[in-house]
Amino acid sequence: MDLLQLMQDRYSVRLYAGKEVEEEKLDAVLKAALIAPTAKNNQPFRIYVLKSAEALEKIRNLTRCAFNAPVVLLFTYNKDEQWNNPLEEGIVSGVEDTAIVATHAMLEAVEQGLGSCWVNYFPNTEVEKAFGIPENERSVLLLPLGYPAESSAPVANHTKKRDKEELVRVL
Repeated sequence: MDLLQLMQDRYSVRLYAGKEVEEEKLDAVLKAALIAPTAKNNQPFRIYVLKSAEALEKIRNLTRCAFNAPVVLLFTYNKDEQWNNPLEEGIVSGVEDTAIVATHAMLEAVEQGLGSCWVNYFPNTEVEKAFGIPENERSVLLLPLGYPAESSAPVANHTKKRDKEELVRVL
Protein backbone atom coordinates (compact mmCIF):
# COMPACT_ATOMS: atom_id res chain seq x y z
CA MET A 1 0.00 0.00 0.00
CA ASP A 2 1.14 3.53 -0.75
CA LEU A 3 2.20 5.31 2.47
CA LEU A 4 0.00 8.35 1.92
CA GLN A 5 -3.00 6.10 1.24
CA LEU A 6 -2.22 4.07 4.36
CA MET A 7 -2.16 7.28 6.42
CA GLN A 8 -5.48 8.37 4.92
CA ASP A 9 -7.08 4.97 5.57
CA ARG A 10 -5.99 4.86 9.21
CA TYR A 11 -8.61 5.80 11.76
CA SER A 12 -9.03 5.49 15.52
CA VAL A 13 -10.56 2.09 16.18
CA ARG A 14 -12.75 1.99 19.27
CA LEU A 15 -14.48 -1.34 18.65
CA TYR A 16 -12.48 -4.53 18.22
CA ALA A 17 -13.37 -8.00 16.99
CA GLY A 18 -12.85 -10.83 19.45
CA LYS A 19 -9.84 -12.11 17.51
CA GLU A 20 -6.35 -12.44 18.94
CA VAL A 21 -3.43 -10.66 17.29
CA GLU A 22 -0.95 -13.11 15.81
CA GLU A 23 2.58 -12.92 17.23
CA GLU A 24 4.12 -12.21 13.82
CA LYS A 25 1.83 -9.20 13.35
CA LEU A 26 2.57 -7.90 16.84
CA ASP A 27 6.28 -8.44 16.15
CA ALA A 28 5.99 -6.42 12.91
CA VAL A 29 4.33 -3.56 14.81
CA LEU A 30 7.07 -3.63 17.46
CA LYS A 31 9.80 -3.83 14.81
CA ALA A 32 8.42 -0.69 13.16
CA ALA A 33 8.45 1.05 16.54
CA LEU A 34 12.02 -0.01 17.26
CA ILE A 35 13.38 1.53 14.04
CA ALA A 36 11.82 4.93 14.70
CA PRO A 37 14.20 7.88 14.99
CA THR A 38 14.80 9.52 18.37
CA ALA A 39 16.86 12.57 19.38
CA LYS A 40 20.57 11.69 19.19
CA ASN A 41 19.35 8.08 18.85
CA ASN A 42 19.11 7.95 22.66
CA GLN A 43 16.06 5.66 22.40
CA PRO A 44 14.58 6.67 25.78
CA PHE A 45 11.23 4.99 25.05
CA ARG A 46 9.88 1.78 26.54
CA ILE A 47 6.95 -0.25 25.24
CA TYR A 48 4.95 -2.41 27.62
CA VAL A 49 2.84 -5.02 25.81
CA LEU A 50 -0.31 -5.59 27.84
CA LYS A 51 -1.89 -8.82 26.62
CA SER A 52 -2.24 -11.21 29.54
CA ALA A 53 -5.71 -11.50 31.05
CA GLU A 54 -4.39 -9.89 34.24
CA ALA A 55 -2.75 -6.94 32.45
CA LEU A 56 -5.80 -6.32 30.27
CA GLU A 57 -8.14 -6.42 33.26
CA LYS A 58 -5.90 -3.92 35.05
CA ILE A 59 -5.80 -1.42 32.19
CA ARG A 60 -9.54 -1.81 31.51
CA ASN A 61 -10.24 -1.01 35.16
CA LEU A 62 -8.12 2.14 34.90
CA THR A 63 -9.53 3.55 31.64
CA ARG A 64 -12.57 2.97 29.48
CA CYS A 65 -10.32 3.78 26.51
CA ALA A 66 -8.72 0.35 26.24
CA PHE A 67 -11.80 -0.45 24.14
CA ASN A 68 -11.58 -4.19 24.90
CA ALA A 69 -8.68 -4.55 22.47
CA PRO A 70 -6.80 -7.87 22.78
CA VAL A 71 -3.49 -5.98 23.11
CA VAL A 72 -2.72 -2.58 24.58
CA LEU A 73 0.70 -1.03 24.10
CA LEU A 74 1.78 1.28 26.91
CA PHE A 75 4.45 3.75 25.79
CA THR A 76 6.74 5.40 28.31
CA TYR A 77 10.08 7.17 28.27
CA ASN A 78 13.03 7.13 30.63
CA LYS A 79 13.64 10.67 31.91
CA ASP A 80 17.34 9.91 32.44
CA GLU A 81 17.85 8.87 28.81
CA GLN A 82 15.96 11.62 26.99
CA TRP A 83 17.95 14.28 25.15
CA ASN A 84 18.21 17.68 26.82
CA ASN A 85 18.67 20.73 24.61
CA PRO A 86 21.84 22.47 25.83
CA LEU A 87 20.67 25.75 24.27
CA GLU A 88 17.34 25.99 26.09
CA GLU A 89 16.62 24.72 29.59
CA GLY A 90 13.54 22.53 29.87
CA ILE A 91 13.46 21.53 26.21
CA VAL A 92 13.67 17.73 26.24
CA SER A 93 12.87 14.94 23.83
CA GLY A 94 11.15 12.19 25.83
CA VAL A 95 7.55 12.85 24.86
CA GLU A 96 8.30 13.63 21.22
CA ASP A 97 10.59 10.61 20.84
CA THR A 98 7.88 8.39 22.28
CA ALA A 99 5.26 9.95 19.99
CA ILE A 100 7.42 9.21 16.93
CA VAL A 101 7.86 5.60 18.05
CA ALA A 102 4.12 5.19 18.66
CA THR A 103 3.31 6.69 15.25
CA HIS A 104 5.53 4.10 13.57
CA ALA A 105 3.69 1.36 15.50
CA MET A 106 0.28 2.83 14.64
CA LEU A 107 1.04 2.96 10.91
CA GLU A 108 2.51 -0.55 10.81
CA ALA A 109 -0.63 -1.79 12.55
CA VAL A 110 -2.65 -0.59 9.55
CA GLU A 111 -0.20 -2.28 7.19
CA GLN A 112 -0.77 -5.52 9.15
CA GLY A 113 -4.56 -5.24 8.83
CA LEU A 114 -4.94 -4.16 12.45
CA GLY A 115 -6.55 -1.14 14.00
CA SER A 116 -5.43 1.05 16.86
CA CYS A 117 -6.42 4.15 18.77
CA TRP A 118 -4.04 6.71 20.22
CA VAL A 119 -5.14 7.21 23.84
CA ASN A 120 -4.09 9.95 26.22
CA TYR A 121 -7.21 9.65 28.38
CA PHE A 122 -5.95 7.57 31.29
CA PRO A 123 -4.63 8.28 34.81
CA ASN A 124 -0.91 8.22 34.06
CA THR A 125 0.34 7.98 37.64
CA GLU A 126 -2.15 5.23 38.53
CA VAL A 127 -1.22 3.24 35.41
CA GLU A 128 2.49 3.59 36.21
CA LYS A 129 1.89 2.35 39.75
CA ALA A 130 -0.37 -0.53 38.65
CA PHE A 131 2.21 -1.85 36.19
CA GLY A 132 5.30 -1.23 38.33
CA ILE A 133 6.77 1.33 35.95
CA PRO A 134 10.11 2.58 37.34
CA GLU A 135 10.10 6.05 38.94
CA ASN A 136 12.39 7.46 36.24
CA GLU A 137 9.86 6.59 33.51
CA ARG A 138 6.78 8.58 32.50
CA SER A 139 3.84 7.17 30.59
CA VAL A 140 2.84 9.04 27.44
CA LEU A 141 0.08 7.07 25.71
CA LEU A 142 -1.77 3.82 25.29
CA LEU A 143 -2.28 2.19 21.91
CA PRO A 144 -5.07 -0.41 21.96
CA LEU A 145 -4.40 -2.80 19.11
CA GLY A 146 -6.40 -5.50 17.35
CA TYR A 147 -8.69 -6.36 14.47
CA PRO A 148 -11.45 -3.80 13.97
CA ALA A 149 -14.95 -5.17 14.48
CA GLU A 150 -17.07 -5.34 11.32
CA SER A 151 -19.15 -2.42 12.59
CA SER A 152 -16.08 -0.32 13.41
CA ALA A 153 -15.90 2.94 11.48
CA PRO A 154 -14.22 6.33 11.73
CA VAL A 155 -16.02 8.96 13.82
CA ALA A 156 -18.04 11.53 11.87
CA ASN A 157 -15.38 14.26 12.00
CA HIS A 158 -12.51 11.95 11.01
CA THR A 159 -12.10 13.42 7.54
CA LYS A 160 -12.74 17.01 8.59
CA LYS A 161 -9.49 18.91 7.99
CA ARG A 162 -8.70 22.57 8.35
CA ASP A 163 -7.50 24.44 5.27
CA LYS A 164 -3.81 24.30 4.42
CA GLU A 165 -3.67 28.12 4.41
CA GLU A 166 -4.80 28.14 8.04
CA LEU A 167 -2.21 25.61 9.17
CA VAL A 168 0.87 26.11 7.00
CA ARG A 169 3.00 29.26 6.96
CA VAL A 170 5.66 29.74 4.29
CA LEU A 171 8.23 32.27 5.46
